[in-house]
Amino acid sequence: MFKQFLQAEAVDVLQLDACRVAGVTENVAILLLAARFGVPVCPHADGVGLCEVVQHLAMFDYVAVSGSVQDRVIEYIDHLHEHFVDPVTVRDGRYAAPTAPGMSAELRSESLAAHRYPDGPVWRNVRNADV
Repeated sequence: MFKQFLQAEAVDVLQLDACRVAGVTENVAILLLAARFGVPVCPHADGVGLCEVVQHLAMFDYVAVSGSVQDRVIEYIDHLHEHFVDPVTVRDGRYAAPTAPGMSAELRSESLAAHRYPDGPVWRNVRNADV
């Protein structure tokens, strides 16, 4: 639908939700379409792990599409990064370039174990509080 929105000049800023589209290839296609139509992209990053994922989109946009940080912004929510193996880093108000391969969405094994439903300690504590 992004193509139709862009063709109709219906968006001034495209707010892409990287985890709701069909993977890396579609994310890249959307970035390229937005560039073709001269529309800046502001990836949506208000959720668990979205900051970790969209940092790669911004880096790809900068390196391979726009070559600029002009008119480029990304949401940043400062919570739950401690649960990721390679959490996002922000320096001087900008996302730092990722330092590890992959999408940075790998959760720490300790976090997975603690939040495993229904027997992880987090859920056991919730159930015990309800009793």
